[in-house]
Amino acid sequence: MSELVVVTQHQRWATIRLARAAKRNALNREMRDALRAHLEALKADTRVIVLTGTDGVFCAGLDLKEREAEKAAGQADTAGEEAIELNVSMREHPAVFIAAQNGLALGAGVTLVNSCDLAIAADSATFGCPEIGFATYASMAGPTVQQTVQRRRAAWLLLTAERIDAATAERWGLINEVVGAQDLDARVAQLAEHIAQFDPVALREIKQALNRIPTDITGWRAGMEYGQTVNDTIRRKTAAAAQGLAHFAQGGRNPGQG
Repeated sequence: MSELVVVTQHQRWATIRLARAAKRNALNREMRDALRAHLEALKADTRVIVLTGTDGVFCAGLDLKEREAEKAAGQADTAGEEAIELNVSMREHPAVFIAAQNGLALGAGVTLVNSCDLAIAADSATFGCPEIGFATYASMAGPTVQQTVQRRRAAWLLLTAERIDAATAERWGLINEVVGAQDLDARVAQLAEHIAQFDPVALREIKQALNRIPTDITGWRAGMEYGQTVNDTIRRKTAAAAQGLAHFAQGGRNPGQG
């Protein structure tokens, strides 16, 4: 595995750290390949994956210099396709993803945050889509931002190339929470451990429901009817639901009930 991507495993959860600080964690081919390989290796028994960066930088996007050098050398331009497959593999992965945004996220770095299920950012973190400066649409960050926030807020990022701070990102709904930079790792570890206590089948099926509603399934009735099928699937795959209800009926408390 590449030294540019570092994985630390904990009980039921893992941290993936982008470690190419000298290039602001820009995703070159080596990193993209390593990330997908690590994600595949973590499918078996990992319930939560934390994605973070190094040295005050989360990810400055794709490595455009490498991309241009490969094109100049006559190689096929597959960086975009590879980045799409990486982000889709995160959305389709059985684990819950938490972005621990420790600093700058630009372009494809914003896409990585958007592809996570939850996002916690340091108060020093910033977000930006600089592609308009290259006369280019942010072809991955753009659609994922547009599916996450209101149109005018997406337009600000895509049409001005101006960066927003973590407080603004939280207010807009791009992230869940802002914490002090010195508290980020501890807060995310606490959240990862909390989520990792839940049944893995239930986590996986709920994540898929989050992906499908309202993207694929719209309407009040259709959504609730689909919700019933999600629980039917969980009950077929694990006895945890029946055990939890029986435990509660007998006066017990299940995880998350306080």
